Amino acid sequence: MVMRTQRSAAAAILPLLFFHLFVSFYCLIASAQENKPSDAIDLSKRASEMIKLKRYNDAIALLNSAIRVDPDHSDAYQLRATSFRQICKFEESEKDYKRFLELKPKSPSVEKELSQTLQAHDALNSAYNHFESGDYPKAMDYINKIVLVYSSGCLEAKILKLKLMLALKDYSSVISEAGYILKEDEDNLEALLLRGRAYYYLSDHDVASRHYQKGLRLDPEHSELKKAYFGMKQLLKKTKSAEDNAARGKLRVAAEDFKAALALDPSHTSHNVHLHLGLCKVLVKLGRGKDAISSCTEALNIDEELVEALVQRGEAKLLTEDWEGAVQDLKIAAEKSPQDTIIREVLMRAEKSLKLSQRKDWYKILGVSKTAHVAEIKRAYKKLALQWHPDKNVDNREEAEAKFREIAAAYEVLGDEDKRVRYDRGEDLDEGMGMGGGGFNPFGGHGQQYTFHFDGGNPGGGGFPGGFQFNF
Repeated sequence: MVMRTQRSAAAAILPLLFFHLFVSFYCLIASAQENKPSDAIDLSKRASEMIKLKRYNDAIALLNSAIRVDPDHSDAYQLRATSFRQICKFEESEKDYKRFLELKPKSPSVEKELSQTLQAHDALNSAYNHFESGDYPKAMDYINKIVLVYSSGCLEAKILKLKLMLALKDYSSVISEAGYILKEDEDNLEALLLRGRAYYYLSDHDVASRHYQKGLRLDPEHSELKKAYFGMKQLLKKTKSAEDNAARGKLRVAAEDFKAALALDPSHTSHNVHLHLGLCKVLVKLGRGKDAISSCTEALNIDEELVEALVQRGEAKLLTEDWEGAVQDLKIAAEKSPQDTIIREVLMRAEKSLKLSQRKDWYKILGVSKTAHVAEIKRAYKKLALQWHPDKNVDNREEAEAKFREIAAAYEVLGDEDKRVRYDRGEDLDEGMGMGGGGFNPFGGHGQQYTFHFDGGNPGGGGFPGGFQFNF
């Protein structure tokens, strides 16, 4: 009886309980629907603050939530489109702008933003095309004047700009711009790589190494970082080997090491200028003047103010008997370093060699070597005097007379032991000589009769060995 009473009570309560549950569920749904627009607006406001702080990815996350709450919340689409445009997600940006225009047609400001997105997208593609073709200035124009104007938070464009500045050898700007990126994201591998390369090309290899090593700690298999780091280590190792061998006097080995180092990275001019100079010095010591000139010229093409390269090239030109070229290089070097006594000494030596080269080579005129004995000189003189006697050359008498004067003047110097010694020392013997003016002249002058006796000895002391007599 009691149990039957309990069942009846439960049956009476159950419908009432279901009614209360239904009412609560309905109120909950109604409340959610009432709050949905206000939640989307609040999320959009928070996203707007993130955009002002240039935290575009955080803004996009909030706007994704806002659109899930209210798929027709137009402001969320505009803000998300702006955020996408700033980080160069142009296709997503275009899609959101178009969705906004579906919800709110004829909105001039948003249509303008959509146009800017399309321009930035096209400009980025154009920049890549010009970069690949090697037209770096044009690519830089697209990045600076369009992409980063409309998409200032575009990391992709900033990285491309770093690559362009590196290609244009604007290494200081690469270091500065990459520093801004690393300030926001210290683990950005591309920025670490490109900043390291800028330091490398400025020959600040220690700082470059630190950038490469940090990147490799983050990603040990990063191919570009590995290539840059181990390539630099190989270059420095080969450079040290070349310098050490040069210091030890192993000149031929050093020359090969310098050449091998130069072949590793021809574009590393700030380092290669010293390799070219080192190779030039070694080649000068080896007596390979022509090759040394080429190496020093390469160094001067990189740095025309490199005085040491001018001096070494001057030394190399002395080896090749380019006296005028040697004097020219050494004069420039002396002007740049007026207090350097060594340069002045080398210049004086070059000027003396130039002066000697401009005087008559009496040995060459007589066709004898510089070590010829007196008897050999006399025989050569006799033979040439007979060959070029004007009476034997009636068809070319003027040429023969000139030759004869030259031969006689050569013998006047080389046939006299004291004059020959002075000539070999480089002393100026022109004055009073047959070719110098006013001295020895076998033909006299003004067409007068002249009798030239060869009674032995030399022209200065009385004639031709063997006792000949010519009348003119």
